[in-house]
Amino acid sequence: MNRKELLIIIYTITILLSVMYATQPLQPLLANEFEISIVKASSFTAVIMLFLAISPIIYGYILESVKTKKVLAIASIVLFITNLALGFANSYELFLIIRTIEAMVIPAILTACMAILASDKENIKLNMSIYVASTVFGGLVGRVFSGFIAEEFGWRIVFFSLSFALLIGLYFIKKLSFEGDANLVKPTINDITNILKDKRFIVIYSLMFTIFFVFAGLLNILPFRIKELVPNTSETQIGLLYLGYGMGILISLTIHKIVNIFKKELRTIIAGTIIFIISTLLFLSKDALFLFSMVFLFCVGMFTVHTISTRIANSLRASQKALTSGMYLTFYYLGGAFGSLIPSMFYDRFGWDFTIYFFVIILLITMVFVHKNRRLFKGFN
Repeated sequence: MNRKELLIIIYTITILLSVMYATQPLQPLLANEFEISIVKASSFTAVIMLFLAISPIIYGYILESVKTKKVLAIASIVLFITNLALGFANSYELFLIIRTIEAMVIPAILTACMAILASDKENIKLNMSIYVASTVFGGLVGRVFSGFIAEEFGWRIVFFSLSFALLIGLYFIKKLSFEGDANLVKPTINDITNILKDKRFIVIYSLMFTIFFVFAGLLNILPFRIKELVPNTSETQIGLLYLGYGMGILISLTIHKIVNIFKKELRTIIAGTIIFIISTLLFLSKDALFLFSMVFLFCVGMFTVHTISTRIANSLRASQKALTSGMYLTFYYLGGAFGSLIPSMFYDRFGWDFTIYFFVIILLITMVFVHKNRRLFKGFN
């Protein structure tokens, strides 16, 4: 893979993740626009998480005989059309239907991009680091710029501008020379149960389900909390709340140095979880500026745990690596899907403090579970 093709994939991933997360800072605005509850507004993100969760299990069957470049091109065309349609949506139901169609094609684009990056066997480790950094950067760009654009030009322009960016991406995708298959995994029930019989996978998958449940949940309701504390907060300021997300790029590219500090991977995971719990608890503060700064610490904890857990999940078995990493993503995004909905229900019904205490309790239970099973990870402990 040459540098030009690598840049095309980075651009595609960045815009894709921007599309995924563009609705998050706009949720209070969209809730008012469509006269809907916090929970309904949260479904715009949750639906995409849900399809990302099921895609590693079903996409191997759906995309079995289609070339990777063709998948990338067709799915990108669908995403361009649907994103353009979002800008014209005038009801909650229509907006959600269009987002659901987007949710179906987003995993196909991500899978195709990952397949192209993985095809470069000589630089696979570097390419996977670039993949993670691109997804984080895309999530950051989507959140920060959607808030700014919505305030300056209106929320519909957010989707029109993303559609324009997708159109540029389509022009570049045509220039890719890769014509290989995606080599997607087609798991059987037997394969899945065999992996889950290994308690180490239960520990790692449970950990990431809970971590991403809290991460997605808190960041999803944070714009509503800020509006509650400071009612005149602008969309630009809400978008800037997510600047801390950029810590994910720093963590993913320097994780080997972080592990060296703690000597072992599992110790680093425990340290990352402790940072995550402390930062979650500190969100009880009523100071909006303090909450903004806490997002940075919150993201340090989350991305430390996520990056190392990915590495462990991919190295526990010499065989079936595609399936173990696919199942990791399933548990990860299931946590995100439930986290995008359930905490918003709690926040709506019981308030902010109750939701934060709920987060901390499930995190403490998970950390105790990981610590009790630390002996299973001899090579990492």
